[in-house]
Formats: sequence, C-alpha cells, structure tokens
Amino acid sequence: MGSCLSAAPLARTLCVLTPCALASYALAPSALAPYALAPRALAEPAISPPAARAVHAAPDSYADLAARLLPAVVNISISATLKPGESDDDDDGPDASPEDGPQVPQFPPGSPMEKFFHDYMNRRPTPSGPPRKMQALGSGFIISPDGFIVTNNHVIKDADKVSVTLQDGTVLPARIVGRDSRTDLAVIKIDGKAPFPTVAFGDSDKARVGDRVLAIGNPFGLSGTVTNGIVSSRGRDINHGLYDDYIQTDASINRGNSGGPLFDLDGQVIGINTAIYSSSGGSIGIGFAIPANDARGVIEQLRRDGHVSRGWIGVRVQNVTHEIADSIGLKPEKGAMIATVDPKGPASAAGMKTGDVILSLDGKPIDGHALPRLVAEIAPGTRARFGLWRKGKTREALVTVKASPEAPDMPPTPEKTKGPSTLALADLGVTFAAIDDANRTKYGLSDSQRGVVVTDVTQDGPADTRGLQPGDVVTEVQQIAVNAPEALSKELARARAQKKHTVLLLVQGQDGLRWVPLPLSGD
Repeated sequence: MGSCLSAAPLARTLCVLTPCALASYALAPSALAPYALAPRALAEPAISPPAARAVHAAPDSYADLAARLLPAVVNISISATLKPGESDDDDDGPDASPEDGPQVPQFPPGSPMEKFFHDYMNRRPTPSGPPRKMQALGSGFIISPDGFIVTNNHVIKDADKVSVTLQDGTVLPARIVGRDSRTDLAVIKIDGKAPFPTVAFGDSDKARVGDRVLAIGNPFGLSGTVTNGIVSSRGRDINHGLYDDYIQTDASINRGNSGGPLFDLDGQVIGINTAIYSSSGGSIGIGFAIPANDARGVIEQLRRDGHVSRGWIGVRVQNVTHEIADSIGLKPEKGAMIATVDPKGPASAAGMKTGDVILSLDGKPIDGHALPRLVAEIAPGTRARFGLWRKGKTREALVTVKASPEAPDMPPTPEKTKGPSTLALADLGVTFAAIDDANRTKYGLSDSQRGVVVTDVTQDGPADTRGLQPGDVVTEVQQIAVNAPEALSKELARARAQKKHTVLLLVQGQDGLRWVPLPLSGD
C-alpha cells in the first residue's frame, strides 16, 4: 500500500515521517527505560491558567476514563490486492536503506533454508509477477450509535475488504462511506446490534501545549492499548499537504495507531492520530494528530455526501518572510503573498493580482500556511472579505468562493447489475450470483469488489475439483471482465461456440487472485 504521507524528514539524516498504520504483525523486543520529570525550583512562580478553563489535577489513575472510552475505540483490519510492481513496504521513508534491516543468514548455496530466507527477506514484487494479497491494521472510533466510524484514509484507501473488531471481540464487516486523501480522513460504517458505544468530538482549539492527553488504538496489533502524554505543540506542518495543522503529542503512538483518537481528560476527541516521526517505526515521543476542529467539517461531508467539497479562489500563495517584507517595504512581516492568480478564478474576478499580500480573511489576520486550509473550509457560494496590501496601500476585495476544481476522492460504488441475479450451471457444479449488498455482507466483500460471486459448489463436481468455493469471486472469463451473471453466461456461451474444452477464470479468493481453468464439458 502506498503511503499518503510525504516522508519529509525534519532531521534528514536519521528520521522519517511515517503513517502509523500497521502492515506487519511481527513484534520486536525493545528496552524500556523509566524516566521522570525534574521538580521545579520552589521559588519559581506558578502560572495560573485562564479562569474560564477547567483545571485537571494530576490523576492517580486513568482507569475510570479508559474504561469509559475503550468500548468506542475499534480495531480496523483490511485486506488489499497489490498489483504487479507495487510494494507493501509503505512505511519506509526516503532515508531507509536495505542495510537498515536484518540480513539474510548464511546458509549453504542452493539449500532449502537459503531459498526460504532469501524469498522471505526479499519480498519485492516484479512487474511481471502475479497480484499479491496483503493485510494491514489500523484504528478508529465510533461517532454515532448506528455505527459510523472515523479513521485515516491511508488505513483503508486500497482495501478490498474492511473488517472492524469491537472491544468485546465481535468482528463485523464494514463498508467505506467516504474518504479524503488531502486530510487523510475516512468514514466507514458497520451494521449490527445498535446502539453502539460512541465518543464525541471536543474543541481542539482549547487544547494548550502541556495539556494531558490519552491515545487509544491498536499499535502493532495490540488491541485496546492506552497511552498518555501531553500536547507537545500546536500547528505543526509536516509537509503532508496544503492543509497541515497538526497537534504534536508525546503520548506513545506507533504503527497500528493510525485513525485512533487522541482524548483530553474530559474524554472528548481532540485529534485523530495519523503520523509518527521516527527512525525505527516505533514511538520516540513525536506523534501527530489531526485537530478535531479541522476534521469535524470533513467528516460531516464524508458522512453526508461521501466526498468533500472545498472552497477555492484560484490563487497560489507563500508566506511573507523577512526578506520578502523588506524588499517590498511591508512592515511588520505578515500575510500571504500571491504568487499566481488563475485568470478564470474568483480572485481574479475580484481584482486580486500577483504580488498582492493577503493580510486578513473576514477580518482575521492570515498567513500563507493557514490561508489554503481556511479557504477550503468556506462553503462554495459564500462571499468572503479579504484584506490586501498592494504597493504600500491597503484595500479590500470581496470574493465569491467557488468549489475547488480538484476531483474529490469518491467512495467505491457498486455497479448495478441487469438481468438474472443468479446463474446455476449444473453440468459444472457451480452457482454464481450478482454482488449485491446481501452478498457483500454474507461473504465479507468490500464495496470496491467487482465480479460474480460463487454461492454454491457441488461436491466432487468440476468446479469443486478445481478449487472453487463459496465466497470466491470470478472477475474475468477468458480475460474479459464480468460484473454480472448474465455477462458470465455470455462469455461461457462464446467459449462453447468456439469449441473450447476449458474456459479460463480469474478468481479472487482469500489467498488473492488466481487463474482457474474450468472444463466446459463437465469432465
């Protein structure tokens, strides 16, 4: 699975940013070293928090809070098919090298053990190789009693099948409702015995550096793991994209924590854990979470529409640095300088020009980092007021924000089938059916799965002897894609008309894709 986070090292020689989804189940032993905070000097004056904000004393235990929150945090497992040439080593950053990992032991040349370890340690797909199946783990949390779940886009984006494990061990199939790669957020849905336990979003803008937080998730496949720490920083830009505004925390976040919640001590979600900064893939105390206030609007759109519509004004901007401000005579240095203006965009229509400095949006000061995110949050059709600085003079521009021309990430949509919903072939000992909602749930098929599902196989019949079993999905017949029983029947009839003795099926099963030659004569 390809990572949707740019591996942009803050210290380029050692560490890389990594999405914290897990694609490996092996646990490596680690040394644990206790540490403590040094006491403050007695003479140091205490800093009082604002009177309007509740003050939490250091708790003796987080047990009561964890017991209340754990039932709403879920484990998410996905299976995905890697196409030839794709790699599942998405956790490696640009600074990783083969020498960083374990080496193949030395065995006699040509021995079975040498071949085993060589194949195991060098699982690099080739362009001509067959598609491969991979598994990955992540975390999520339930936000509504009817089963809507929030997670990261990079956890589920390539999934053929998504499953959710509740705290009591119940495993339920899930469907992808909507996803957004630009913010790395996704919403999935489970069905079952409602109401499900839920957690609520809090106000992430109130979270201050130094506030205590809890992270809950599925690190390295260890379900229901609770870690604690503090908010280490706010407004972090990790070079993920235009909308970076992350909360940094030292609460232990590892691979598998992706999509899990970051809680304040009121038990409200103030962030969605999405990335770590590490040289080894394990926590070194630098993790990043999407602020709840940034995520809330995206999640509402994904839940309602299945995709995200963003505001757009048609400009590219950059921060005004000290050198830029000095060269154009702007004091003090502030704002976002326009680098380009789309001639067909709303900003151009409102009179904005290249070289203008945007100082404010609806009366609030702005900079080049925050502007794209704040404009994206404006509903298309809204009139926004921008404060500009141009050649020593200030002015205002009223801009009618339009919808972004970028294509949104759409959820998978099942194809509607026509004709008969089933196809029984007694001579071949197999029955096929269309992939509808009932069969997706029954056989745990993903929303993106295409083809015709096997629903019944006669014992010792031709299909049985060739390994077909209920739940297998036929995606191609004679290298022609089929998405309905009627299409499959048509291709079988074509093969018979050509006097073929066997027909070649491309079958998606639990172990991945495989070619199955099925005899047409029934022998």
